[in-house]
Amino acid sequence: MADSSTADSEQAEGVKTRTRRRTAAAVARPAQRGTTVAATIYRDLRNEIVSLRRKPGEPVAEKVIAQDYGVSRTPVREAVLRLADEGLIEIFPQSGTFVSRIPLGALPEAIAIRKALEEATVRYAAKRATRSQIAKLRANLELQREMEAAQNFEGFHQADETFHALLAETAGYPGFWNLTQQVKVQVDRYRLLTLPVLGRVPDVIAEHSVIIEAIANNDPEAAAKAIDLHLDYLQVTIADAQKANPLYFTAPSEDEAEPV
Repeated sequence: MADSSTADSEQAEGVKTRTRRRTAAAVARPAQRGTTVAATIYRDLRNEIVSLRRKPGEPVAEKVIAQDYGVSRTPVREAVLRLADEGLIEIFPQSGTFVSRIPLGALPEAIAIRKALEEATVRYAAKRATRSQIAKLRANLELQREMEAAQNFEGFHQADETFHALLAETAGYPGFWNLTQQVKVQVDRYRLLTLPVLGRVPDVIAEHSVIIEAIANNDPEAAAKAIDLHLDYLQVTIADAQKANPLYFTAPSEDEAEPV
């Protein structure tokens, strides 16, 4: 019983700490007035959810958010509803609003769509890459190594995102990455759980290096094979991530259920 009370106390303290940080962030970055208020709150909340700063299942207090930004509940509600449409927030009448858990059943399809889009991306990149574009990719790889050395997983994730955006830019079709971002939001939350796994970040960097070299060698087939191997890890580690963080995921049967 004592262990349970201690765990509850630690969890409550963790939520308080995150709330204080968010309050400080809101003060440092006040929402702009007018029609952009809801957009600002939406952007910040979305970043907090996707980066796991707001954990799956964590309550979302609209009143507190409104106070943090110095606004009424209306723009907060607008942002929350938009996030609910994206499946990042669940609203339960009479119960409350919560960060949605990661839908286990949706991950395989999202990963498959991402693989198809990124395979096409690197094929085009291998045919069209300029020397300056290859240099940008290699510079980004160095940034990834710096984030690895600092054990900055969130910074590494952002550098990784930039890497894949650069691939689309090199391909001449930046819209490919915009499409990918739309389908991979739940995958991102799951993927962040895999980064602290011992040895995974160095492996990602090595895989990125192989992709770059295939593009630099103007070899579309090698580039496609390299990106497929790189993204395969997302598929094969779903069960491990769920086992390590069971409360963060919904089972496939739960994915079909609607909030009450």
